[in-house]
Amino acid sequence: MSKQTQQLKGKRFREALQGSGLTGSQLARILDLENDQNITNWKARGVPAYMAGEVARTLIVEREWLEGRDVPMRTSTTERTPTPPENGSPIYALELRSPWDPGTSLEVDEVELRLYREVEFINGPGKVPRAEVQEITGPKLRFSRDTMRDCGVDPQNAVFAMNHCNSTEPLIRLGATVGIDTGMTRIVDGEMYAIDHNGLLRIKFVEKTPSGITLKSFNSKEYPDEDYDFDKIISQRFVILGRIFWWSYIRPLGSRSMA
Repeated sequence: MSKQTQQLKGKRFREALQGSGLTGSQLARILDLENDQNITNWKARGVPAYMAGEVARTLIVEREWLEGRDVPMRTSTTERTPTPPENGSPIYALELRSPWDPGTSLEVDEVELRLYREVEFINGPGKVPRAEVQEITGPKLRFSRDTMRDCGVDPQNAVFAMNHCNSTEPLIRLGATVGIDTGMTRIVDGEMYAIDHNGLLRIKFVEKTPSGITLKSFNSKEYPDEDYDFDKIISQRFVILGRIFWWSYIRPLGSRSMA
């Protein structure tokens, strides 16, 4: 990014922040940032791409404008900037969401993610059952296009699955729903991927090695690193399904965290 582009993005962020009536500290709290230094940096260089969507929604401006593109700051579909409250509290509100079921039409900014899970089948009489990770017809998950854009995910490549192992705890809880970008199967060290390992759906950090790959678990105390050379990768039917870009876990009232 050129210095001129950074200056333009920084100028537009400052303008949007001033117009919102928020202070930098208030915005940092709303966005759940660790400190105000991010705000200071954004005033100089602009908002980074991975935060642009959330910041634009919070400040009620068009994301493309915030990113320095030649578009209006606001359009007829952009909400009006709210008046700052007299008590100086942050400007944000909980928005009511309509309940939905499988028959509810999708909103303009929503897509349906397909479900992937382990499936066991038999090729013929006397054959040993074989497992595979496949798309399951029926269950769908509603998801925001804007969120996927923030993550760099093409909606056509997005699927979801359930986490059935505690090797990712406490980062991703047992039973959590995960979003998978099937368009990103290239291994980037340190990224987390969904893997079809001989029919078993696994979620692991993947790192390349000179002889193959290493699978790492967030719960490394219980699950040590696993090394696989190229021969094992082929013989054990290793398939990288895609990068994990999102996860969610519902905690029912009364449930207790495991030590």
